[in-house]
Amino acid sequence: MNKTIRFFINIAILTLLIGIIAYPKVKPFLFSGGSTETEFRPQQRPSLRVSGIIISPTLVRDEVRSTGNLLPDEEVDLAFETSGKVIGIYFQEGSHVKEGDLLAKMNDRHLQAQLQKLQAQRRLLVEREFRQRSLLERDAISQEAYDQAVTELETLDADVELLKARIAETEVRAPFDGVVGLRYLSEGSFASPSTRLAKLIKISPLKLEFTIPERYAGDIEPGFPVLFSVDGILEPLEAEVYAVNPIVDERTRTIRVRALYDNVEEVLKPGRFASITLQLAEMQEAIAIPSEALIPEMEGDRVFVYRSGRAHPIYVRTGIRMEDRVQILEGLSFGDTLLTTGVLQLRQGISIVLDNMEEETAYTINTSAE
Repeated sequence: MNKTIRFFINIAILTLLIGIIAYPKVKPFLFSGGSTETEFRPQQRPSLRVSGIIISPTLVRDEVRSTGNLLPDEEVDLAFETSGKVIGIYFQEGSHVKEGDLLAKMNDRHLQAQLQKLQAQRRLLVEREFRQRSLLERDAISQEAYDQAVTELETLDADVELLKARIAETEVRAPFDGVVGLRYLSEGSFASPSTRLAKLIKISPLKLEFTIPERYAGDIEPGFPVLFSVDGILEPLEAEVYAVNPIVDERTRTIRVRALYDNVEEVLKPGRFASITLQLAEMQEAIAIPSEALIPEMEGDRVFVYRSGRAHPIYVRTGIRMEDRVQILEGLSFGDTLLTTGVLQLRQGISIVLDNMEEETAYTINTSAE
């Protein structure tokens, strides 16, 4: 191959290499319709699709929930104060009795006989004291003789009162108005102070006993209303706190509270289980947002709102935390569009598309602290 042919081959190879290198740079000019200005457009990130809600007023109730038991207002085991044979039972099981009603009687014939004897002796001593006083007024006897007659009468009166007290021990009387439970003795049985006759309970009103966490000790005081419910009754019932235990249980860190429920119709019975609600506060126009919309950070809690097609972060101050909601005290206003999904992918100014938009209506949120 002569030198001329080799020269042209080298020229062709060099031209091909230059064309390969220059092609990407001249390509815009070849397909731009003769434009002489190169346009450089940055690659656009696709908009993020999210959901949001419009902030609206919410009724928030700060509540404490607990469980408790219904107790009788008064309760006592009926029993005799002495030993002996039961000769009479004067009540029906489950019946209402009044304070002072005679419920049962023990044999007291020997005591009644002694009482009659003392009463007969007393009549004699009363007559003697009268005669001695008359004689003393005429100076017929000494003061000492009269004083002895008075002492004998007073001693006998004391013996009579003692015997009456022993007779009273043979009786069982109702200490208060209430309902008598099932009896455990029959007439003719021998009873002692350790033998239970029956139980007397007062069920109107009823006591409602429950516990609350110690942090609420300062919020509950006598007169505080208590809502409670029991199985079988649809409507909530209302009681009123009358006592708060001043001591915190060191084991459970709770405080025991008691309330009174009228139970006028005596529908509820002692021993029943109750679900209890204490309403500490009520906020009529509060802002409460879904918990998933809140982003906790070192600087504080943050949310994203929708403005002009873009996401904007806002730091907020939170209040009461509920099961699935958080109260917002500062940072948001009614009418703001809060972003609720994809919040971890959101950044300042990022373009977004609202895929699902809801306008919340006013509703009630109950907090719960067990």
